[in-house]
This record gives sequence, C-alpha cells and structure tokens, in this order.
Amino acid sequence: MNHCSGTLYIVSAPSGAGKTSLVTALTAEDPHIRVSVSHTTRTMRPGEEHGVNYHFVAHDAFRALIDQGDFLEHAEVFGNFYGTSRSALQQTLDQGYDLILEIDWQGAQQVRKLMPNALSVFILPPSQEALRHRLDNRGQDSEQIIAGRMKEAVSEMQHYAEYDYVIINDDFATALLDLKAVFRANRLLLKNQQQRHGALLTELVG
Repeated sequence: MNHCSGTLYIVSAPSGAGKTSLVTALTAEDPHIRVSVSHTTRTMRPGEEHGVNYHFVAHDAFRALIDQGDFLEHAEVFGNFYGTSRSALQQTLDQGYDLILEIDWQGAQQVRKLMPNALSVFILPPSQEALRHRLDNRGQDSEQIIAGRMKEAVSEMQHYAEYDYVIINDDFATALLDLKAVFRANRLLLKNQQQRHGALLTELVG
C-alpha cells in the first residue's frame, strides 16, 4: 500500500444509469479503491453484514454522531437515518485508499462544502429513451410508476454540471474505461506523484 493519502470521489447518477454496476466492476479490478460504507439506524436484513453493507447503529449512537458533527451528510428516509461518517471516511483515505462515495446531488453538495478536495463524477445514460428502457426492463411496473421514475431521473440529471467529470454509459466497457481513466489520471497529478514517489523524484534530479 502506498504511503500517501487517497482521494475522495463522489459518484452520482440517476436510477438506471448503471452507476452501481460500474463501481462494482471498478473496485473488483482495483484493490486500491474502496466504497464508502454508510451508517444507518435501520435493522440489518438477512444476508447483510455490519461494516460491509452498512455500519448498523442505534438511534442514540447516530444522534450522538450528529451532535459531534461527524456526519458529512445525513438524511432520514422512512423513519430511518442514513449518514456518511467523516472519521470513518478519513481513516480509509489515510490508509492510502481511494474512496468512492455513492450519493445523490444533494448529498454531493453537502460533502463538497466540507471536503472541497473531493473529485466528483456524474454518470449519464445515452438518451432518455435508453434510460426509460432500463427502468422498464423488468416489465412489472405500471406506466404511472415508470413515468414517476423518469421525472425524478430527469430532475437529478439537471445537476450534472456541478460535477468535475461526466461519463456517458452507452457501452458498458467504454464507460468502465472512462471511469478507470479518471482515477488513473488523478494518481499521476504532480502533487500525488510527489507524495507517492518523493524519494525517487529527489534522487533523479539530485
């Protein structure tokens, strides 16, 4: 493991754009990339693991973390709380891992204010028609439900310009290469290479 701090990446996308599949494929290929694990007060479901799917905590513990200002962002969904712990995230970055935070545009706005060095990536579908097809691929939902999902997706996509990188997921393999390129190029930035290879760089010009 490299003895330098990792980079925080915010990855957002509308439902159906393929974000989860891309992130899963990326982390399977690159052992230096981790995905942030959120805290939640909801009950653990069968097959889930503490610290893998979520950090499962009691309501009191979650409120204590809010009071301590530890959450970069948090929200209440159907009576349960979800949040991103700054201390847990920083610990992973300090170990030298790049860390992906999969959140929506609202959460991204909160995180950017607190961690301005984070890089952000927005994943888009190739067209509204393609997105609608992906949302309807199960063929089990009513036209009204699909229309609602499309409206929500279009609303989310209006925020793409707030991000550093935009990837169009038309062909999955190409989109994955694009996502890898973002991580690879950032590691080659001068400041990151100086952190990682400081002794070598000094020796080469000494």
